[in-house]
Amino acid sequence: MSLHIGIDTGGTFTDFMLYDGDKGMRAWKVLSTPGDPTAAVIEGLSQVKDLSRIASIRLGTTVATNALLERRGARVAYIATRGFRDVPFIQRGNRRSHYDLSWVKPKPFCLRRDAYEVKERIDHKGRILAPLDEAEIRALAGRLRDEGEVAAVAVNLLFSFVRPDHELRIRDIFAEEAPGLPVSLSFEIDPRWKEDQRAMTTLADAYIKPLVRQQVKSFRERAMAAGISGRVAMMKSNGSEVSTEAAEERPINLAVSGPTGGVIAAKHLATAKGIRNLATLDIGGTSTDVSIVVDGQERFTDDYELEFGIPLRVPMIDIRTIGAGGGSVAWLDKVGGLHVGPRSAGARPGPACYGFGGTEPTVTDANLVLGRIDPGSFLGGKMRLDAEAARRAIGSVAAAHGWSVEEAALAIIRIMNNNMVGALRAVLIEQGYDPRQFSLLTYGGAGPLHVCDLLNDANIPLGIVPNHPGQFSAYGFTMADARSDRRRSTLLNSRNFDVARANAIMAELAQSVSDDLRRQAHDGEIKLTRSLQMRYLGQNYELSLPIFVERFTAEGMAAVWRDFHRLFEERYRFSLPDAPIEIVDIGCTAIARMAKPELPRIAEAKSQAEPASRRTVVFEVGTFETPVYRRQDLASGHGFAGPALVEEDVSVTVVRPGYSLTVDMFGNLEIKKGA
Repeated sequence: MSLHIGIDTGGTFTDFMLYDGDKGMRAWKVLSTPGDPTAAVIEGLSQVKDLSRIASIRLGTTVATNALLERRGARVAYIATRGFRDVPFIQRGNRRSHYDLSWVKPKPFCLRRDAYEVKERIDHKGRILAPLDEAEIRALAGRLRDEGEVAAVAVNLLFSFVRPDHELRIRDIFAEEAPGLPVSLSFEIDPRWKEDQRAMTTLADAYIKPLVRQQVKSFRERAMAAGISGRVAMMKSNGSEVSTEAAEERPINLAVSGPTGGVIAAKHLATAKGIRNLATLDIGGTSTDVSIVVDGQERFTDDYELEFGIPLRVPMIDIRTIGAGGGSVAWLDKVGGLHVGPRSAGARPGPACYGFGGTEPTVTDANLVLGRIDPGSFLGGKMRLDAEAARRAIGSVAAAHGWSVEEAALAIIRIMNNNMVGALRAVLIEQGYDPRQFSLLTYGGAGPLHVCDLLNDANIPLGIVPNHPGQFSAYGFTMADARSDRRRSTLLNSRNFDVARANAIMAELAQSVSDDLRRQAHDGEIKLTRSLQMRYLGQNYELSLPIFVERFTAEGMAAVWRDFHRLFEERYRFSLPDAPIEIVDIGCTAIARMAKPELPRIAEAKSQAEPASRRTVVFEVGTFETPVYRRQDLASGHGFAGPALVEEDVSVTVVRPGYSLTVDMFGNLEIKKGA
């Protein structure tokens, strides 16, 4: 039977999930190697006995994300229409704090001396006002080639999303004059209006393209050298797979790759359990990723800011990330106030208890001090934790306030929980959702440790800890489909709707996304979905309206306008039935469904669950001799009341007093308040 593997490279650990149709699922993890992420991947794959059986690998990588955050990309030349080369430097008028005199505008991913303007001009209707000066482009390409300092080119011409002729011609000329220089076109990366967002996204793609190409090529070659002949794919920010060759061409689509796997797996878990609404909380070693599944569907966005003022406008699953994880460092400010994160101890030196030289207190150290983690069972006993080092680290915080070590550890956990509740509120309450109508799925190595506290603090009725929580994102990668998204600005309105132009754009988008999947060898059935980004004329934000027709007609548009009024009223509780409506973008998505592993069912319980051991655990309400259960011993229907711990190789589920746990037919742990 063939093997299918999902791999999630995180800041602290690299997670592996293997699906074998004969033997089910197997999960493991190794420490990440930030300097060479592929090294940890190859090390982890060495645990597979027969690499020739691997039919597919899907890799979620942080290479693109880290390159952007740490600004380790290439030197980029930016080419714009004459008079518009300063758009990336002027940016937008908004800022994080209007009254913060110390605020500094973030720098774009290029130097101003590397920004060039060329003679050409296309207007908003696609008419050529000034033809492209090809001699000027050839001279520029030759100059950049001869100087050899620029490693990539980003092209962003005015109204190229209406007519891309000039951008396409610039790429052809560079291919002739400087064939080794990669070129990113705004028409291919983000063919929509708003010059700043389009410029920044195209620049980001060019900025990381040489590095991502190098890393992806290295992974592909090292995988082949190890004897892996199956399909190797990367995970995109929209939760779908993409071939390594396609990933090299548009690396910006990998910008938020890793966290998407957990949301994909959560969607399938919600469907299997009949849960409509699910909030997901992925607590790893470095960060916490929060998302929601509403009515069985994940939510998508392209409104993402890497830094305030640096937008990345690419299709992605709507995931909010905060700097809170097991490795988050607890620290005191100038007046003695206790903070947790966003800085992380990472994989090296890691928390003090890891024994790699770290001395600062972290959330993992706090959980160890409170008895929630067994120092001899971490990673299934493969890595013994240093409890005394953890106490010394937490003691540095405790001494400043005259607390005991346990009191300081509880304070660290409370602050950590409060940070995560704030992230939950951002995706629930601030978007009009009632937490009482959601279940909370927690995963990542640290997720189960905090699930009960978060249920209590966020007023969510049901918590779920899935199988293999530490590798749940990697598991989601094995369930991903192939997907291609394209949107294009149109600026049509209900008073003057051009049916022919709208149909031409729709047909072009449908052809583009279908061809994208065909080029990646997806020859089966491809499903197309379409949508419109709409708003009332004069507004600044749009709503997405799904449409279910392949072509527009004058008669059918009446229903589209009515549907928008209804959608607007559902969202904002009022509508403007006499106001003109503007269609800002037309979007099209192609999806190729992929085979997915089945959720295995576990045996039913024949007797009551028996704890394997007991140990002293500190909770906010007191200290208890707490029963410790081994997860592999639990069967469907088992249940018990807190306080209790459920241990597995890579995590511990904490059931606080006043809560109870039951095991469902798939082996997931369900936690709720009461007996």
